Amino acid sequence: MKRSSKAHWNGDLSTGHGELTTDSLVLNKTGYSFNTRFADGVGTNPEELLAASHAGCFTMALAYALSQAGLKVNDLDTTAVVIVDMSKSSITDIELTLDAAPIDSLSEEAFLHYAIGAKQSCLLSKALTGVVISLHVNYMGLHQHIDGNAKSVDHVS
Repeated sequence: MKRSSKAHWNGDLSTGHGELTTDSLVLNKTGYSFNTRFADGVGTNPEELLAASHAGCFTMALAYALSQAGLKVNDLDTTAVVIVDMSKSSITDIELTLDAAPIDSLSEEAFLHYAIGAKQSCLLSKALTGVVISLHVNYMGLHQHIDGNAKSVDHVS
């Protein structure tokens, strides 16, 4: 399987602008610029697209794992936040927050196990090995934060 996108840019960094197009045309000459990346311009930016991609990949990996276990998957909502350290010109962290509707006969502990597994098996998580990826899971009474090394750091019921 191969997936591709195209970027076109015209001009210098601060005053130029570009367009992004995916083969599926979900993005079709979608604008991006210095302002959409570093200020509040209208359009998108690479970090926003990475966040959307990671949220989608993780959520699909979790849905797959749960369905493979014979469970009926309900609503799964994931927010991904990409953190950029401008002083290092680097993406340092991605924070995934998962809010999940209850699943019949699935305990909080079992759900957490599936969520951690999905974080580890998501193709984008694997590709981003140099980035700390944390996970916050909200499921029924469970509010669990897992740091980038999959260690539990707090638990609130």
